[in-house]
Amino acid sequence: MDPIQNPYSPGAGAPPPELVGRDQILDQAWVLLGRVRQRRPEKSVILTGLRGVGKTVLLNEIERIARQHLYHTLLLEALEDKPLGVLLSPHLRTLLYELDRLAGAGDRVKRALAVLRSFVGAIKVSMGDFSIGLDIEPAKGSADSGDIEIDLPNLFVAVGEAAEDRKAAVALLIDEVQYFSSKELGALIMAMHKVQQRQLPIVLIGAGLPILAGLAGESRSYAERLFAFLEVGALSEADAMRALAEPAQARGVLFEPEALREIYELTKGYPYFLQVWGYWCWNLAERSPISLDIVRAATTKVITHLDQSFFRVRFDRLTPGEKDFLRAMAELGQGPYRVGEVAGLLEVKTTSLSPVRAKLIKKGMIYSPAHGEIAFTVPLFDQFMRRVIPEFKRR
Repeated sequence: MDPIQNPYSPGAGAPPPELVGRDQILDQAWVLLGRVRQRRPEKSVILTGLRGVGKTVLLNEIERIARQHLYHTLLLEALEDKPLGVLLSPHLRTLLYELDRLAGAGDRVKRALAVLRSFVGAIKVSMGDFSIGLDIEPAKGSADSGDIEIDLPNLFVAVGEAAEDRKAAVALLIDEVQYFSSKELGALIMAMHKVQQRQLPIVLIGAGLPILAGLAGESRSYAERLFAFLEVGALSEADAMRALAEPAQARGVLFEPEALREIYELTKGYPYFLQVWGYWCWNLAERSPISLDIVRAATTKVITHLDQSFFRVRFDRLTPGEKDFLRAMAELGQGPYRVGEVAGLLEVKTTSLSPVRAKLIKKGMIYSPAHGEIAFTVPLFDQFMRRVIPEFKRR
């Protein structure tokens, strides 16, 4: 088939041709945005799930919905090496200048800019050279303590009051929230708590790995009452087949039923892998329908592609000890795994694995779905580990 007409999009965060199986999440986001726009209380939303389930795609789609509701949107991605205040400040500056251009009475926008200037000044004191180009006097005594758990709530209230003054609403969308420190996550939760208490027009839609719900709960016990934690998982077999079949059918191309079932079994319904397999099957097929033989031929190329890119970039960040730990997990099958079982394979005490386990969680390679259990955050990573290290060696 013509590769230029290939309908599949196996890129990081790239929107699929058919966003199926996510109606409930999008409906809840729609209600949240609509209610807050009308100054009605509603929980903000946190999306959690493994790598490759489409959390970033959903954030982008929710941003589009927010714009339909006439929200001002801030879409950003948390980074391991960038503090929350440094990440957020330039976006808030842009937002406040946008609000300043809107017609409206009062000086709350200018006050919010002054509070932001205080906030940035406190960051500069604690971190050194940092500036976002705000030519305005700081609001002394507001958001300038240098303690983000005090300053961020004050800043959010000032921004919320500015938006309210201009009859506007703000949607803050943050990807990879698990990379914030415990103190930063606590500050973000406290800030949204203040905003919700005052029914100010700010909503937060966050996304992150499955550990995020636990991290939020540990940081602030009221997080579960403040946010709706929505799990984004693999697609059902019916939705996975739709995600594959409908984009091809729109271009006059069919899949044989056996081919669709094979792809579902190979991908376990994970959206990113569905797009990869669909992409390679399309390029290898010479005519419709796409057959089981084409899927099997594509699988060899797909696995090579994934091993060299999607999996490899994560594997290369690991230390030898971390690789041993993950290879022992893979030796036990698909998972989840008991930590004691991994320790048994490695012939060490369970307590001795705590440091490497903690580092792998911090790197976003594994998470704990239940007490005493661990699992890969990357679907099919157990299969990759068995391919890249074919022979498991005990210590």
